[in-house]
Amino acid sequence: MRAQAEKIRWRCRRGRRELDLLLERYLNDHYEQSGAAERAGFEALLERSDPELEDLLTGRLAPESPQQARVIERIRRHG
Repeated sequence: MRAQAEKIRWRCRRGRRELDLLLERYLNDHYEQSGAAERAGFEALLERSDPELEDLLTGRLAPESPQQARVIERIRRHG
């Protein structure tokens, strides 16, 4: 799990400080304790472009799955 988390941590580095902080905070505080479905939802979010991810986090774009919605809610709550 540790090696996987480090790969995910690298993918959280987006080049936009605001996104980096939000994604890394979720990774540090929730990722390892989350179930497989929620982890998959987070990883799917990391596949999105920065503008799409920003739209998801601001509510301009709807999440694709309940797992993504849960991750987005946690990110918003702790952001």
